[in-house]
Amino acid sequence: MSDVVPTERIDIVGRRPLAWWPVGLIAAGATLLLLITANRYDYHRDELYFRMLGQHPQWGYVDQPPFTPLLARLGIEFFGDTVWGMRVPFALVLGLTALVAAVIAREVGGGAVAQSIAAAGVVSAFPLSAAHVSSTAAVDLLVWLGVVFFVIRALQGSSQGWVWAGVTAGAGLYNKHLVVLLLVSLAVGLLVAGPRPVFRSRMLWMGVAAVVVVGLPNVVYQVVHGFPQVQMTSVIAVSGAERLMVVPLQFVLIVLPPVWIAGIVMLARDRRLRSIAVAYPVLLILVLVSGGQAYYPVGLLLALFAVGAVPTTRWMTRRWRQVFLWTGVAVSALVAVVSGLPAIPEEDLGDSFVVAVNQTVADQIGWREYVWQVGAVYAGLSDADQRKTVLFAGNYGEAGALDRYGPSLALPDVYSGHNSLFDLGPPPKGKSVVVAVVETAPRELGNCAVKARLHNSVGVENEELSSQVYVCRLSQPWSSVWPGLKHYG
Repeated sequence: MSDVVPTERIDIVGRRPLAWWPVGLIAAGATLLLLITANRYDYHRDELYFRMLGQHPQWGYVDQPPFTPLLARLGIEFFGDTVWGMRVPFALVLGLTALVAAVIAREVGGGAVAQSIAAAGVVSAFPLSAAHVSSTAAVDLLVWLGVVFFVIRALQGSSQGWVWAGVTAGAGLYNKHLVVLLLVSLAVGLLVAGPRPVFRSRMLWMGVAAVVVVGLPNVVYQVVHGFPQVQMTSVIAVSGAERLMVVPLQFVLIVLPPVWIAGIVMLARDRRLRSIAVAYPVLLILVLVSGGQAYYPVGLLLALFAVGAVPTTRWMTRRWRQVFLWTGVAVSALVAVVSGLPAIPEEDLGDSFVVAVNQTVADQIGWREYVWQVGAVYAGLSDADQRKTVLFAGNYGEAGALDRYGPSLALPDVYSGHNSLFDLGPPPKGKSVVVAVVETAPRELGNCAVKARLHNSVGVENEELSSQVYVCRLSQPWSSVWPGLKHYG
């Protein structure tokens, strides 16, 4: 299977036609796979949080920009207040990501086969898992690929690409600020490997201005609120042991590492594009130094995979190599589906390897049960106590679950001091009884007694199993209590 087709049209800058049929089928297949599996298990803890934030739209939140909660809310408005409805937009985002990956392969000379391989990169462990649980990272993959695509266009002579890269990055600031790491890495790559004359380009600086102008409202929010995301960065920075895993995990987050390695080599050999090859190790260094998560570089990694699809097709000159590559893609995709999507029945998860290797699976289990357990404690209160009771959750997952499933049990409103949920409090005056779901009852809540411990029937270990249900009686007004309950994490 050769990527060189004699009758294939090539435009004036060497680009092949976009292979709509194979690429479109792969993109549609990835989206359909997510839609088919979206309804199994339950919400991820972050989704429960986004659902609450989406009910109170703002320009930003203390732990993230507004786009992902708004996108989740859009899914709810169009498709219903269900886990499936919330996940529909993110399934579509993954399909778009596959298309942009294919366009990157096309931009560097790839034909139909290279574009198909590039699109298939989204059927990898991390992209599938991230899109399945409505993660901010799923949208970030699309943003990063868009930035890299326009940078490649700019470096190959279309200087307007700098402006579009800036617009894309500026829009990306509304989803996650990590795109700044990509921009810094690309800038360092240009300084180190060139072509340095681009720094004299008016279009490049217009692109920089576009980042600032498009992203300005989000930046203003951070300034006005005292840069809360800087505080969050220090809270979520990984430990020394976790940092050691950043580099090894690069080889499992995206399918077939030899392909993206080939992409780095191809870019390094091209004097116009080698700055992108340099940007990747720079990005890794920035992540390691800042204590970032191992998945932070995946957006650039997926772009490198798309580029690497081109030399990979040149290698596929023999039948056994074609079989080897597509078998590798299929096997990697199968592993990604089993480890990242709800392929195993929930009752069989227990101590399975899937829970051991992917925490996002464990974080989708048990929410309805936990709410029922809280509801049983609330039902045990007297009518007089119930009238003056509110719920308090130690983390946003528990708060989101109580907000989602609590109304069906006639539970009172829930509050939490965790991250941006703190801004939704304090509870109203007169609510002096608190059913609290926390690991250890905060002293601010007064006299507390343990009434239950959370557990799930399938035996999956997740964060909630360390939480207990307390009944607390306030000895001070909420105006005095509430500030002490604020915490980040």
